[in-house]
Amino acid sequence: MNMIQKAVTDALDSLHIDYEITEHPPVYTIDEMKNLGITHKGDVVKNLFLRDAKGKRHFLVVLDKDKRADLKALQEQLSCSKLSFASEERLKKHLGLSRGSVTPLGILNDAQGMVELVFDRDLIGRRRLGVHPNENTATIWISFDNLKKISQAFHHPIQYVSL
Repeated sequence: MNMIQKAVTDALDSLHIDYEITEHPPVYTIDEMKNLGITHKGDVVKNLFLRDAKGKRHFLVVLDKDKRADLKALQEQLSCSKLSFASEERLKKHLGLSRGSVTPLGILNDAQGMVELVFDRDLIGRRRLGVHPNENTATIWISFDNLKKISQAFHHPIQYVSL
């Protein structure tokens, strides 16, 4: 386990969160995760780091791996200006993450609360969600309820949307 993973697991342990870790080669896409058989172990999520047109609001959108995000519909539900994908520079600045490592656990690095956490309603109640531990050489398996507990502990209330 590397230092990045350890920081995440230490935070989870401090909150008495149950989780499992699957180590694997670096993955950058859902297809790569499928090819390694990771997606058969639970409900892997897709994570989108978005910004509004002026770059004043940033969103970490979490949805099921098999869903597509309609950015226009998402924009309406979030009451914001036109959405687009944020740059890797913004991803590093706000969440301390790099491409391929985007995860809802990135909020652990957002002490100033600059990123809004957004979940698709279809994830509510899922018992085994697969997310990266802030880097892409492992997947943490955790329940939706425990992700919600983390979001509350780190002052990032979840906004819910229908995608």
